[in-house]
Amino acid sequence: MAGQDGAVAEAIAAGGWAVVPDFIESGLISDLRAECRRFVAQGVLRAAAVGSGARRQTRSDIRTDEIHWLDLADATAPQRRCLAHFETLRLALNRELQLGLLEFECHFSRYAQGAFYRKHLDQFRGDRRRRLSCALYLNENWGREDGGELRLYLDAGEAGKFKDVLPVGGTLVLFLSERFAHEVLPGKRERLSLAGWFKTRS
Repeated sequence: MAGQDGAVAEAIAAGGWAVVPDFIESGLISDLRAECRRFVAQGVLRAAAVGSGARRQTRSDIRTDEIHWLDLADATAPQRRCLAHFETLRLALNRELQLGLLEFECHFSRYAQGAFYRKHLDQFRGDRRRRLSCALYLNENWGREDGGELRLYLDAGEAGKFKDVLPVGGTLVLFLSERFAHEVLPGKRERLSLAGWFKTRS
């Protein structure tokens, strides 16, 4: 794990983003996928909103995913094991890059077939605490024909360079929240993930 975390730090330092296959073992990914599907069946997930505070609103023209935030106080054993991986990564990134990451927040995310999230940045207006954005994919047997890629824009231009990442189970994507616009493209089947942010004090 230490070597993997060091490689992540090197990638973030070099380009501001990283893609990590098999960040978490397949057994834990399977457990998290089952939990997410159980939450879906129980009706726990809710339509995701955009903005924060008084500007917070549901906009189906911008995003159509459903989410459920994790709460450490009532986290299950698989959730605690997953969060322990992210805590180890947080400490490594602070040690190697001095990012000042203080906490990690995350939620389960479900995109039904055809659901999407238009191009956006993860930082709220007037709030720069989100420093690193993360997506850990929970999908099983995902192929290119299934779509649902995360499109990470590598420059500010509308027609500029981008990196498409398939949401293959166990893959982790990280990128600087204030620097990289991104979007989730529609998939041909249900797409599950754990989306999160490493946050600083300000």
